[in-house]
This record gives sequence, C-alpha cells and structure tokens, in this order.
Amino acid sequence: MVLRHGQVIAEGTWSPYDEEHPHILNSLSKSFTSTAIGLAIEEGKLSLDDAVISFFPEYMTEEIEKNMANLKVRHLLSMSTGHDEDTTPYLRRSNDWVREFLSIPIVHEPGTHFLYNTGATYMLSAILTKVTGMKLLDYLQPRLFEPLGMSDITTTTCPKGIHFGGAGMSVKIEDIAKFGLLYLQKGVWEGKQIIPSHWVEEATSKQISNGNDVNNDWAQGYGYQFWRCRHGAYRGDGAFGQYCIVMPEQDAVVAITAGVMDMGDILNLVWIHLLPGMTEPIEGQQADLDQKLASLTYEPPRLLTTSPNIYKWSGKQFEAQANDAGITALSFRFGEENAAFVFQDSEGEHEIQIGYGEWNESEYSIAGQKVKAAVSGIWRNRNTFEMTVRLLGTPFCDTWTCDFINGGVRINVSRNIWTVPGLSDMALVPTITGYIQ
Repeated sequence: MVLRHGQVIAEGTWSPYDEEHPHILNSLSKSFTSTAIGLAIEEGKLSLDDAVISFFPEYMTEEIEKNMANLKVRHLLSMSTGHDEDTTPYLRRSNDWVREFLSIPIVHEPGTHFLYNTGATYMLSAILTKVTGMKLLDYLQPRLFEPLGMSDITTTTCPKGIHFGGAGMSVKIEDIAKFGLLYLQKGVWEGKQIIPSHWVEEATSKQISNGNDVNNDWAQGYGYQFWRCRHGAYRGDGAFGQYCIVMPEQDAVVAITAGVMDMGDILNLVWIHLLPGMTEPIEGQQADLDQKLASLTYEPPRLLTTSPNIYKWSGKQFEAQANDAGITALSFRFGEENAAFVFQDSEGEHEIQIGYGEWNESEYSIAGQKVKAAVSGIWRNRNTFEMTVRLLGTPFCDTWTCDFINGGVRINVSRNIWTVPGLSDMALVPTITGYIQ
C-alpha cells in the first residue's frame, strides 16, 4: 500500500492473501512499543533517564545492581544496552524473562555500542506494564488503535503474560499504513495530536550510529525502535519483509508485508522503482497500473490432479511416527474436485482442505497453534502428492511432499524461508519436520 499526500495511491495483494487478514509484523512490532513508551513518558509515568533496575526492586541482588547500574530506558530504546549478543534466546529458556534479562552480563558501557537486541524491547513492554498496570496492547487501545480505527490486533506474550513488545504483533496492511501516516504527520490524526510531535522527531532521528556504509539501509543510524534509511527516509521493519517506510521528503508512506529472505531486495526495489515516480510522474499509466494491481496472484501449482493409485490411499488411516507437529494419526481424502488431509493430535481431529488448481482455505490447529492456510495440491507422479500450504498472515509457505511407499506415506516439509530456533524475529508457526509413516 502506497500513500502520497495523505491518500492511498496504489495497493495490491497477491491472491490467496487478502488485505483484511492481519499479518505478523515480527520486529515492526518494536515501533509500536516505542510509541507506547513515548505516550507513557508524556503522561509522566517514566522518563528516558530512569534506571531500568528502578522498576524492578523485587529482583535486586548485589550482582544485578552492579551489572545494570548504568542502564537507562533510553538505552533500551536505542539498542545500546551494552550487551554483546541479542538477549532473546536466553529469555526464551526461562519462565521469568525480566529476571533473566537483568542477569545477562553487560559488556560495554550503555549508550556506546549498538546491538540489535529484541530482549531490550521486551523490557520496555515490561516496564510499561509495571508503571501503567496495563499490558502493551491494552495501553495502546484507547491512545492509538481506537483513534486510528485499527482493530483485530493481537500479540504474543511471555510466560508471565507480558506482551512480547519486540515481535509477535499482527495487524492489517492498512493499519501499518495508518501508523506510518501518523508519524509522517508528526503525530497528528484528523486534526488531533495523538502522539507528541517531539517524540516523533526523537524516535525517528539518529540516536546512535550503526555503521557508516552510505549504500546500506541498515547503517544509516538507529532511533528509538526505528531505523534510519537512505534518501532521508525512516522505517519500522520486521523479519522477512514487513515494512512501514516513511518518506518525509516525498510526503509518502509505503507499507509492505512479505515473505523473503533478503530484506534489502525490497528496499532496493522501493528506491529504484517507487522513489523516482514520486518526483517524475509518468502520465497516462493509471489504467495499466490498475490492471496490474487487480491481477496480482500466486498461481496454484498445476500438474496432475489425480493418480491411478488414489484408491489405495484415499481414506486409509496411518499411524504417525514421532514428529515435531505432534501428529499421532492421519489420512487423505482424494475426491474428483478437491482433497483433504485429516490428522489427529492431543487436541483432537483437524482437517485441511486442498484445492486442485485453486486455493482452498482452512482454519485448523497444529502443535497447539491456530493456523489459517490456503492449500493447493498436485500429483507429481502416481505415488507422490505435493501440497503447497500458504500460511496466511505469515511470511511462510510450506511444501509438503507426500510419498506413498510400501503401504505407508512419508511426508517431508520444506519452508520458503529458513528460521533459526530461539531467535526473536520469528513468527513461530509450527510445521512438520522429518517424516511420518
């Protein structure tokens, strides 16, 4: 979605995705957490120079006090805590993320060393909850979401119920665009100052250096949970291509959700193709643009829709070997016009609808997590059925290769983008790994 001078000038969604379904933000969540902190500071709940340990006296030990003595709220915001590595993998190993964070050694003097550290953003959420008595999204509801007409927003939490803050939020593409427009307008929405203009200025300005490569959008400086960009722009961003790009010089906002490994590719496309058009508009191209945007789609795979052997496999019950998804039994149902994959786990029976040459949508639960997916299936050969599973609202697209062999079935699942267990910037949608027979 592209906004110029406060108006939507272009938007497009590749089917089977749609603009009404909230999408996981990954680290773009951080910019919303920063906004909440700015509002709480304006309300006098805390200040940038408050010591982090001052909010958590119940955790104080001599060792923690010494380790955290110089860490302030502003250091959490600017990713300059002084840690040598992201603290999030350590937090995930604990049931008490605050205690764990406070115990991780600080190596550099806070404020002197940039390190992208999602655990720092979690601590901002924990502090907000401590000083307001409200969780992050609850606090933002009347102050940000309601004034901007944002709805259906969800997030993940830590074991103690504190909203993650650094990742885990899901919002609609239009709400990303609204958020960017609010910042572009210096915190004003429909004539009302929603967030202080000075906070917009501070949060989106360079607060610490993160490199000196003029051609690298990750080396233009970092603000308060916002990245500086080339071309005078700034952004919130999240893993695999979730973007809220604000371009003050062009009076523009670009909102993107995606599923790519190289996030720099997307930004380069913005600078190469969208930026020039904002200064050198091409006349007479609106009809072509409208036609292109209306035709966007991920074509379902097209090959064989049946196999002479389906009578062997359709309806047959398989017991599952141990697998990460927790599936205990499964079956396939192959019809003339569509198919279904039925599986059992500790929560009961679940069914995934599969289209032939089209996308069929299903909502189901796997490994205890609710999933909405668009699925299409083809036969690669008479004994190999392949399912393409697009996990809607996430960057993930899985390919399930189901080989029917010797009275059993082996299912191998590959994902379009790789993830590293324990890292913070993941939308942790489970998948089957290994095989089931």
